[in-house]
Amino acid sequence: MPRTISPSELAELLKDPKKVFLLDVRLPVEHEFVALSQSMLIPLHELPRRFNEVVAEGDQEIVVYCHHGVRSWQAALFLEQQGFQNLFSLDGGIDAWSIEIDPSIARYR
Repeated sequence: MPRTISPSELAELLKDPKKVFLLDVRLPVEHEFVALSQSMLIPLHELPRRFNEVVAEGDQEIVVYCHHGVRSWQAALFLEQQGFQNLFSLDGGIDAWSIEIDPSIARYR
């Protein structure tokens, strides 16, 4: 089962951005509206054919996020089944990030 990471735990990891590979599995329109810096966009429905683009270097943690944490958990489960390790789903998604860490990140429905 995929592990989750809280926004505050991710904020701590991002103090050294080289330690984190951020994967956004939302739709392009959501990513264009607001996204975490330096994240790669692979929408969930494209992940089965594009998962080979997820290339974490060294001991990087892979953190998958979406709007509220549902799609990212599904994506993390899929990636785990493909053999990926050091994998987390952002608990509460970018919405929780906006509430808990960075209120300048726009919230949407």
